[in-house]
Amino acid sequence: MMEHNLKPPKGARKPQGRVGRGDSAGQGSYCGRGLKGQKSRAAKGPRPGFEGGQLPLIKGLPMRRGFTNNFRIPFAIVDLDTVNKFDEPVTPQVLAAKGHIRDLTLPLKVVGDGQLTKPVTVTAHRFTKSAREKIEAAGGKTEETK
Repeated sequence: MMEHNLKPPKGARKPQGRVGRGDSAGQGSYCGRGLKGQKSRAAKGPRPGFEGGQLPLIKGLPMRRGFTNNFRIPFAIVDLDTVNKFDEPVTPQVLAAKGHIRDLTLPLKVVGDGQLTKPVTVTAHRFTKSAREKIEAAGGKTEETK
């Protein structure tokens, strides 16, 4: 099948109705606009967002409500209490196998919450300053991967 052969399924497209062509045509007299009022006239009508003089919703909201950083990198977070449970070198693969992190596609960040009581080698993408200090104070090593 080629692009020029594509067409919508039967019944998906209806012909545009013709209004104002007499009562027997189904949309005669007022042509579906009802009686009188601003929206029954031929002119454009109120601007988008106009609420009849009531304070519009958009004006009730504050002008700036923060922003979304499109360049934010989400990390899988592990604390030192979790690292302390391991005797072998800690890598993202080991943590995922034990169920401490879910997604191996996310970079791993080790944070300094908790205490480390034994020397252990930790391989991760990022370390907080306090985590690095606590790991090295316990006699362990930190290895950063890209």
